[in-house]
Amino acid sequence: MSFRRRLKGKKIPEGFDAIEPAIEEFEQQMRDAVSEEHEGKRKNELGWRIHRVHWEKNRFLFDLMYKRKVMKRELYDWLVREKIADGNLISKWRKPGYENLCSLLSIQKSSTNFGTTSLCRVPMGSRAPQQRLTPNVRTGCISCCSGDGIMGGPIWWNTPITEEVEAKVNKKRKANEAQEEDEEDPAVAARIAALRKEMAAGK
Repeated sequence: MSFRRRLKGKKIPEGFDAIEPAIEEFEQQMRDAVSEEHEGKRKNELGWRIHRVHWEKNRFLFDLMYKRKVMKRELYDWLVREKIADGNLISKWRKPGYENLCSLLSIQKSSTNFGTTSLCRVPMGSRAPQQRLTPNVRTGCISCCSGDGIMGGPIWWNTPITEEVEAKVNKKRKANEAQEEDEEDPAVAARIAALRKEMAAGK
């Protein structure tokens, strides 16, 4: 059902007219995402575009309310009440470490095999090489950690991985490896060095 039909007969706060065209555009994108062709796609992939459109719509409202500070509280509260804005997701973005969270699903520990958050919450520089560009199965987000993406957004399954992103990830990976080496137990390091020496001598 169109959000305009849901709002029929309700008192609409001042300022909604200014953002209505953008909201209508997001609603159209959501309808397109829901009716998208399923052929050739895995079951999990069907919801990826829906999650991305949902994130983009709410990010638009979040920026108006908290970044640019041009939206009145009355209008924002009304949007949340009418379920046009996702108040829970937006409130998470205001907490440290969750500034770019792709979806509340990615932090629900009960929905993962090992009771942890989603892979997209792990910085790409800290992942094993084979996992670096693996998207979240449920949301299609590769990384929504602060600092991984460009311009402060998540890296989605269809986001072009630019040289700038690659450089940032490699820099973080090298920094993590250097830190691990610094923290390595001297006794363990000595044993590893001795084993390497033995292996080299045995060749």
